[in-house]
Amino acid sequence: MSTPGDGEAASGEAVAAPRVVLFDFDGVLIRGDSFAAFVRSRYRSAPWRLLLALPVVLLTAPLAIVPRGRWWIVGLLVRIALLGVSERRYATLAEAFVREHANMPRIFSREAIAVLRGHVAAGDRVLVVTGCESRVVTGLFETIGLSGFEIVASRLRPGWLGMRTQVHCFGARKPRELAALGLTAWDVAYTDSAADAPMLRGAREAVLVNGDPRTCKALERALGRSLVRVDWR
Repeated sequence: MSTPGDGEAASGEAVAAPRVVLFDFDGVLIRGDSFAAFVRSRYRSAPWRLLLALPVVLLTAPLAIVPRGRWWIVGLLVRIALLGVSERRYATLAEAFVREHANMPRIFSREAIAVLRGHVAAGDRVLVVTGCESRVVTGLFETIGLSGFEIVASRLRPGWLGMRTQVHCFGARKPRELAALGLTAWDVAYTDSAADAPMLRGAREAVLVNGDPRTCKALERALGRSLVRVDWR
């Protein structure tokens, strides 16, 4: 049975609900593409992988004229980089890469990290939504002792020939991953990439980080509205 004041209490709870804030990772919180750097490190450490990758690139080059084709080629290059790598071995490789990568000078954006910390301190529900692989992105945050938020990332799974992509949290996949968490709209979303238009559509406030005019125009055209622009170093 309801009692007087129940409606006010429910309303108060709704008002007190935390804001939902999304951050892209690569190019926003950290410089460059972290998982691409990991894949390059695999090729540098085992040049024989390049011998396998070269014919793949040559044979599939015509597919690169369309975005889906380019990502299919990238997926093949990742498969070759992880060929013969077990789940345990991948964990070891990712840990070693994280230690080296995190020690690069100015790899994290201080301004971006300060903004993320500010949202966490304000009680917002913060999610880092990224195409970077889960173990790598989590490890990088651990190196700087940053926590208090959720990570929605790409995931790998073991296969017969080594680790392979299970979920690539990129583009239209991002809002689908968020929907699996019960989120279909959010208050703020930060990105540096036009590929994140599907994620920005659900944001009350869309923020473009360090974006050039071309990226800004592409996103505004896709969203049908203007963006907030910030420059973080």
